Amino acid sequence: MKIGVTFPQTEIGNNPNDIKLYGEEVESMGFSHILAYEHVVGANLDNRPNWNGVYNINDPFHEPFVLFSFLSSITSKIKFFTGVIILPQRPAVLVAKQAASLDILSNGRLELGIGIGWNDLEYDALGMNFKNRGKRCEEQIEVLKKLWTNKSVSYEGDFHKIPDVGINPMPKESIPIWIGGGAEVVLKRTARVADGWMATIQPNNQGFETIKKFKKYIIENARDPKKIGINGTFIPAVINEFLNSKDKSILKDEINNWKQLGATQISINTMNLGLKSVSEHLSVLENFSEFIN
Repeated sequence: MKIGVTFPQTEIGNNPNDIKLYGEEVESMGFSHILAYEHVVGANLDNRPNWNGVYNINDPFHEPFVLFSFLSSITSKIKFFTGVIILPQRPAVLVAKQAASLDILSNGRLELGIGIGWNDLEYDALGMNFKNRGKRCEEQIEVLKKLWTNKSVSYEGDFHKIPDVGINPMPKESIPIWIGGGAEVVLKRTARVADGWMATIQPNNQGFETIKKFKKYIIENARDPKKIGINGTFIPAVINEFLNSKDKSILKDEINNWKQLGATQISINTMNLGLKSVSEHLSVLENFSEFIN
């Protein structure tokens, strides 16, 4: 099982030197990947007293393709994982081009995590339909794969009409697509068309039952569960428990729990721990270095 990190989007700030330091240091520690969340815009709360979204206009987010392009220029091995690009609020052909360019410039280090999101305001701001995002997302995945593997594509679906065109340059091979989300329809979609699932579960009894169901869906689609990745999130609550006790067995046990669950990789999230600087985030991550294979 590979161990990576979740880029501290809302806490890292805008200093390019801090972001550069973070990328260099997590690679030198041996982490397998950097995962980054995405939000293009946030809701202004001034006229929304009942807003209950997870993020709003006060939460900063660096755009993942741009962020990873920057980080790829100062690293050489670590992979980049979008977690997730909200695909239906972006044109699929443009995403195919952006992802291909990043994959080429990073020497094949991109893993494209996609999802459908929850924020209708974001869809409105980007001129996209929120209501049909699930069905559109599945067609977008088909479009991405065609554009990455064919010099020219002629395609007409419910949401796309591609008139015998192609992207250039193309990636050396099709970029892995992971799907994030926990709804039943997401599990089934992932089992049908994706290379991996960005799990919303934790390694407990409920999580094990969900994995059993997920693998059943994979087999029903005549696919091999061993070839479908599972990304788990090492949540801040567990890290906070360790920080209060300094007992590294807490970290070791949680990593082993994810292995038992069948995760192929986990991403360690250091946000929401009250850390005040990049160096503090890196200091917490150093505690995981001995567990990296």
